[in-house]
Order: sequence, then structure tokens, then C-alpha cells
Amino acid sequence: MRLDMQTAEAELTKKLGDLPDAAEIAWATVWLEACGYSGVKILGEALKDQRHTLELTRDALGLDLQHVSCAFLAPAIMRHVAANGRAFLRNVRHGLYMLPFAVRGNVGLGCPVDPSFAVGGERHKNPYGEKLGLAAAQGLEIDNAQWGEI
Repeated sequence: MRLDMQTAEAELTKKLGDLPDAAEIAWATVWLEACGYSGVKILGEALKDQRHTLELTRDALGLDLQHVSCAFLAPAIMRHVAANGRAFLRNVRHGLYMLPFAVRGNVGLGCPVDPSFAVGGERHKNPYGEKLGLAAAQGLEIDNAQWGEI
């Protein structure tokens, strides 16, 4: 099925209902799809998990995400980092969901989840701008079966 980005984001936000940060999760899912990643598939997997929330508590090693999906935690992680400084994440599930937020916030991700950005390198432009522009103009091709799982 083909959807424009705004429609996909609005429909996902509705599907996610009362989930904390539903609009942000929907935005990140569409962003991932627009950039060639399987955001809808990952979100479908994450929704099958028993836990969707976690109170973020920093310890000496950083943040233990306890295998709760970053599909749900990424917005809160970014707020936590903005307030408290950079953090090491452990027991991460679906870490790719950190990518849209890191690019939008222009912050380093610190791991090789972003194939367009070498670890330790310097970003001089947004490598996703062209992909996002193309998706905005042409819409997204989303797998019907994966969409139906959400």
C-alpha cells in the first residue's frame, strides 16, 4: 500500500492510542520507513512485547533499558539526555529507533546503528535529507501485512 508521510503518521498515531509519546513514535516509524529501514516491522514486533514503558534511572554505567524497545523509549531517552548529559545505553532492544531522534537533534549516537555515519566521524550534513524529500514527494510503500500487525 502507498501512503503519504502525513497520512501514515496520523494513522499510526491513532493506532498507538494512549501510548506515551504516540505521536513521536509514529513520526520516528515513518522517518525510518522513508529512509529505507523497516520501521513498521520493528514497531509491530515491539508492540507484541509485554512492556512498553520504563522509568529511566541512571546508574554508574548509564541507563539500563531492560530490553524495553527503543520504539517506545527513544523520546524519553532523548529528553533524559538533554536534561542530564550523554548516557551509555545497555540492554537495548530496537536501538535503530534512536536514529531519527539523534539526527533530528543533531546529536551523536555513539554506535554503528547508522550506516551513513562512521563511528567517531563528524557529520557535516544530514545524509537522510534526500531520502526524506523523496518519500515526502512520492509517499511510502508499506507492507500491508506488517501494517496490519500494528
